[in-house]
Formats: sequence, C-alpha cells, structure tokens
Amino acid sequence: MFKVGDRIVYPQHGAGIIDCIETRTVLGEDVEYLKIRIISDDLVVRIPVNRVDELGLRRVMDVKGANAVLAVLAEDITEDTGSWSRRFRMNKDKIRSGDVREIAEVIRDLSLRDAERPLSSGERQLLAQAKRILSSELRWSLDKDEDETNAHLDKLLSDLAEARAEARAARA
Repeated sequence: MFKVGDRIVYPQHGAGIIDCIETRTVLGEDVEYLKIRIISDDLVVRIPVNRVDELGLRRVMDVKGANAVLAVLAEDITEDTGSWSRRFRMNKDKIRSGDVREIAEVIRDLSLRDAERPLSSGERQLLAQAKRILSSELRWSLDKDEDETNAHLDKLLSDLAEARAEARAARA
C-alpha cells in the first residue's frame, strides 16, 4: 500500500508524489483516493485506491533499475518495415503499458528514426511524451534536476545516433 509522501509513477503521466489520501462519496459510497501531484506537468490526479494495481501505479525505480533502463537506449534495433500507422499504434501501446523498458524502447526507436529522417508530427508528439514520462522518473532515480536529467538523456540519444551513423558508414 502507498502512503503520503511516496514517490510513484502513474504510467500515463510519469512520476509524482502522493500528497494525501482522501475519502470521497461517489454514488452514495465512500471511496478512498490517492491524490497525486505529477511533477512534469504540474497536474493533480486522483486515483481510487482499489484501482491502483489495475492502473499500473508503482514506486519510482532505484538507481540500478534506472541504469538498466538507460542501457535499453544503447541496444540495437532491427529495421522496422511496418507502416507508419502500425508503428504509431505499437509505440502508443508501449507508452500506455507503463513498462519503463518499453517506454525507453520507444524513445530509442523514434530518436534513431528521427536522426535518419524527420518524424511525422504524431511520432514527434509520442517521442516527447515518452521522454517526459521517463525523464520525470529518472530525476528521482538518479537524483538530478530536470535540466540535468534531460541533458543526460539527450546526450545518450545523440551518442547512440552518432554510433549508428558511423556503423552504417563503415558498412557502406
């Protein structure tokens, strides 16, 4: 069970902190809610305590978990031959899953694709959403501020794109 002050991740929005646990009356029944302040959006969400597992709420990963997720960014990908709409839907589903490894995969894949040719506006929005979600959690996991975390993430992605371009040039 979560308690006030816990740092958590809500898959649809990113990392947040539980400000309070409150009881509200809904359709004549008292229901307990977690009031969560999402740090990246200055957003407040209320989640029924009885739906925490169903919605994928979890604690912020530790440093070891953060390093494992960042390692996903360096993994090689296979060329995607799927259509834009199929790729978009698959990436959107990965973000919705809340699985931090899948979110990192979306960031890696879209960043590499963007380095090769410009992304569509929809894919640019997905990339921005995935980066915002991951960055919000990494801030706490790596004990960095928002700017440091974003710069770290951008550097990793830039290095990855550069290494991939060099590998392609060497094969040609």
